[in-house]
Amino acid sequence: MLKKFTFQTTKKYEIVDVTSIVQEIVKESEIKEGICVVYVPHATAAVIINENYDPNISDDLLDSLKENIPEGKWRHDRVDGNAAAHIKSSIVGPSETLIIKDGKLLLGTWQNLMVADFDGPKNRNVIVKIISD
Repeated sequence: MLKKFTFQTTKKYEIVDVTSIVQEIVKESEIKEGICVVYVPHATAAVIINENYDPNISDDLLDSLKENIPEGKWRHDRVDGNAAAHIKSSIVGPSETLIIKDGKLLLGTWQNLMVADFDGPKNRNVIVKIISD
């Protein structure tokens, strides 16, 4: 099963929790055991699994990347000014693979599935592929 959904970010740097949307797609698939791949087809966004209960975690992640990968010093900036966003998304990565068990995403107690936008605000697409055992 392959599904796509789209959402709009509102800030230049933003992390959006998509756990409930992806879990609903898993539920619709009726697959009890398998794999769920979540992918963003964008060169300036990424997919992460981390804590979302405390919003400081996401802010700390964004601050850390901003501090370690500053804007405005890269060759690609002469093209469209977003080289840092490309570097950040390359480091974090465009996808995550999750296990489906008993029809649900197998996440730890404090884990959530999120999309990080490093070049917003933009419409972001998320592609979800579910593979049955």
